[in-house]
Amino acid sequence: MQEQVQQVQQRLHQRLETALDALDIADERLEAAMKHGLLNGGKRVRPFLAYASAEAVGGHWDAVDPVAVAMEMIHSYSLVHDDLPAMDDDDLRRGMPTCHIAFDEATAILAGDALQTAAFEHLSSSALYSPEQALELIRMLARGAGAAGMVAGQCIDLNHVGKHMTLEQLENMHRHKTGALIRKSVLMGAMAASYPLDSHVAEALTEYANAVGLAFQVQDDILDIEADTETLGKTQGADEALNKPTYPALLGLEGARKKAADLCQQAHTALERVPGDTSLLKQLADYIINRRY
Repeated sequence: MQEQVQQVQQRLHQRLETALDALDIADERLEAAMKHGLLNGGKRVRPFLAYASAEAVGGHWDAVDPVAVAMEMIHSYSLVHDDLPAMDDDDLRRGMPTCHIAFDEATAILAGDALQTAAFEHLSSSALYSPEQALELIRMLARGAGAAGMVAGQCIDLNHVGKHMTLEQLENMHRHKTGALIRKSVLMGAMAASYPLDSHVAEALTEYANAVGLAFQVQDDILDIEADTETLGKTQGADEALNKPTYPALLGLEGARKKAADLCQQAHTALERVPGDTSLLKQLADYIINRRY
């Protein structure tokens, strides 16, 4: 599995560099900040999910490249903004100084803005998709990234720092903050490779993605306690320091581990209704709850 992860990371890095070069960025400092936020490593889980989802519907990775690039641009912009002093106020991301530390706060905000708009420019410029297919992919990405998805989840998160949350409230927050882009990655990967996407397959993939998205966050919460800063590539214990609601805080460490394992099993069960080759999606579900960073 590690070899496949590295393959995706290398493939995506090349395509991200090409996409940035095509943007004709008009300011050198802005370009440097965008590259800092986008090309500084990362697991690239969301693009990997898109590629794996395409395999599950009999498609090829080439058809998914624009989706993978756009999704990683959105994810990277969200991290640049998430690290800002007004949000989580982090100094370290992927083992490097966060964008506002490496540059300054205003440049980091603008770099995040530019990465967000670049995602839609890149996706809309692809000649691989029909106009109808491209429009649907753009709409899905916008809903996953915006007030119906990730941004809403981040707002819920910030509004509950230091406050008690029930398990139901915590899951609702993460289904938006983390889960929305993971869900769209899976569905957009399948739709890029097979359009229109069969409704029964879409339903099964949605169930898989919902389970994987929550499992990813549960494992993140566990690693925030168990892993060190060097391994994580970001500040260990940051959630606890900010008094944020987490799964271990509500369920205990062992309860959180069981929750992650149960969600992984739910993901595997959902894939039984997908007729194609789902082996890579299954491996990704296992990887997500067993990763150490």
